[in-house]
Amino acid sequence: IMPTHMRFRRRSFLGLLFLFSLSTSALYFIYSAPGIVNEYLFTVQARGIQIRENVRNMGAQVLEQMVRGAYNVNGTDYAYEFNLSEADVPTTAYLPEGFTYKPDQVCPEKLPSMKGKMKVNMSEIALEEVERLLKKADPSLSLGGHWKPHDCLPRWKVAILVPFRNRHEHLPILFRHLIPALQRQRLQFGFYVIEQAGNEPFNRAMLFNVGFKEAMKDLNWDCVIFHDVDHILENDRNYYGCGEMPRHFAVKLNKYSYMVQFAGYKVSRPHGDTGHYKSIPHHHRGEVQFLGR
Repeated sequence: IMPTHMRFRRRSFLGLLFLFSLSTSALYFIYSAPGIVNEYLFTVQARGIQIRENVRNMGAQVLEQMVRGAYNVNGTDYAYEFNLSEADVPTTAYLPEGFTYKPDQVCPEKLPSMKGKMKVNMSEIALEEVERLLKKADPSLSLGGHWKPHDCLPRWKVAILVPFRNRHEHLPILFRHLIPALQRQRLQFGFYVIEQAGNEPFNRAMLFNVGFKEAMKDLNWDCVIFHDVDHILENDRNYYGCGEMPRHFAVKLNKYSYMVQFAGYKVSRPHGDTGHYKSIPHHHRGEVQFLGR
């Protein structure tokens, strides 16, 4: 019969061995896939913030009902309006339907063709089918995703750089949504898909550098936009034109519960719900990225 203190020591040793193995596995996972870990941690954080916001909004709604009930006299509601959403803040008006402009005039930034919230279709589609649909809608779309308006002078010339590897099902979905939105914004644009070959870790920053150099050989673009292949905009009033400072377009992603990620940089952002994006669900493990180690 094994003594009691020996059994305890053995259990303690096995427990320590288990904790050591668990911590080692966790550290290796963090080292090998930091992007996935960061995404998971931020998702958990965003869920917590969302729960607190929901509780706060519930309290505000209860307060609103109490105030309305207290001031309701002879069937007349209390006139004060409770504003709980930043999206309700008034913004500069868009041009009305039927507004006309001349081909020799610079395209306005707030066109009547920019309707706002878009219908997002995440179903897979062949790239050839997207090309056919886009060419049918506007035959002036050139090879390689280059386009410029003909009813006015483009205010900005914008190059869209998309780093790419093993996302063949995502690229057509991006084009299906983004190209018509940019056409409604009357921007001159061109797409540059930079694909990394080989089995080395996915070096996103290197691809952006290569794409920038190649794009500038084609045209003296006013600005470039670094775009993820799996981020689909939900609002065509998220204007892709250039500005005086860096702009963060995909402010709020659905997979992060539309919470803003702040890193301390001074950038401009679209207002309210205009910066909403949907992330295409991944059907495979995300690419391991080179982080400069």
